Amino acid sequence: MAGRPSLTPELLAASGARYSRNNEGLDSILSKIDPNNLEKSVDGIFRMVDYGHQSIADMVPVSMFIDEVSMWLAYYIWTLCPTAGGQESSTRYIKISADGLIAPNELGIQAEATAEWRGLMEECFRAYQASLNIWEDLASENPALMGIPRSLLEDSSDSARKKVARMKRNYAFDRSRYLLPIAAATNVMLIMSARGWVNLCQYLLSHQLPECRRLGELIRGELEIAAPRMIRHARAMEYHKAILDAEFQKLVHAAQSQPSALTKPPHSEEAAIAHLTVGVPDGVNEDEFVSDLKYHSNRYAPVGSGLQRTTVRFGWSRIAFGEIRDLNRHRTGTKFCQQIPMGFYYAADQLPAGLEDRKALLEQQAVAGRAASDKARLLLEKSDAAYLYWTLLGTEYPFEHTTTADKFIYEAELRTGLGAHYRYAKHLRDVLELWYQSFPGTKGLVLEGSGEPE
Repeated sequence: MAGRPSLTPELLAASGARYSRNNEGLDSILSKIDPNNLEKSVDGIFRMVDYGHQSIADMVPVSMFIDEVSMWLAYYIWTLCPTAGGQESSTRYIKISADGLIAPNELGIQAEATAEWRGLMEECFRAYQASLNIWEDLASENPALMGIPRSLLEDSSDSARKKVARMKRNYAFDRSRYLLPIAAATNVMLIMSARGWVNLCQYLLSHQLPECRRLGELIRGELEIAAPRMIRHARAMEYHKAILDAEFQKLVHAAQSQPSALTKPPHSEEAAIAHLTVGVPDGVNEDEFVSDLKYHSNRYAPVGSGLQRTTVRFGWSRIAFGEIRDLNRHRTGTKFCQQIPMGFYYAADQLPAGLEDRKALLEQQAVAGRAASDKARLLLEKSDAAYLYWTLLGTEYPFEHTTTADKFIYEAELRTGLGAHYRYAKHLRDVLELWYQSFPGTKGLVLEGSGEPE
């Protein structure tokens, strides 16, 4: 294309690997390729597999489209592949139906519990539809609730009209999605290196849940087409099994010893408690943070080294899994979610005062969600790994993210803008307030709320 060489993924990696052993240049390297025998060119000439570094596999790009995995498995994939590029079907734009439930035997639901599980999941879908109707009717009766700026409503451009349409659609989806079972199917597209796919396969094939193992086998089969020399590494690993089993047992023990909010009445939606811990390097102070933000004119603009060197650990005592899925997608640092059901969120706090009839209707729908989350908690305490598939997007867990201050600020700027998911924005504003309490001079320099409509 345009006179540039066309290489298979493995030839691309092999060509790059060759640079580490000589300085002969690309033209010389490519001259050794036999166009009639590309396989031999990889094995015989470039000897990619002899280099001994996993980094060689980083230069083998592979993209895959993964259809009809559970929302939980999509979340789990992103925990293992935080730097991958890709997309997932969004519950903020797409109406999900009970037809999309993954079959219980594929999820590892116990045979004797199948009827109960399916009945409860279908009840949750009915509650989701009822909740969606409530929010759509409310928005129609009082458009001001959607918070769409007048300037945007009065803008007649195609771009503005599309933004308004998205925001109207998102309003109801955002508030009703908490009743969606995470056993519902979603679609994911990922692009990353062969090394990333191999690492993903090792975890999936070593997992105790059958849905994970099945996907691992499917990915392994696709990887054999794009990068066959990597396939011998894409297998279940004993030390992966050991750590996964150990982490699950830690979760079970923690669930057995921690109190749950699920036994409280449906109308008690407790606020998530935000926390923030900042590790400032020696010699760095608030004045330097202010200086670091001097040229930060938009969220993609650079910041100074003081913020880049400062560690930040932030999170919440319990937030809905719907938000955790979004928070989990940020690429930097380490995210940790102890998936012990702690409560259930269903957006009743978003109702204007005085609408007791609507609140009562929402509480009726929340009963199914709380029942499902409560059942999941009981199953976890009994060491049933498939407990996850009883939960919903409104099921609440503790969550934390460890990163650096510049990345924390970027996330806060990105997710508190016009059109951002309302609950996500609230959580980040709560953490930002803790940041401002420690570094008040940065308030106004952090571009909170500047993100464009999604």
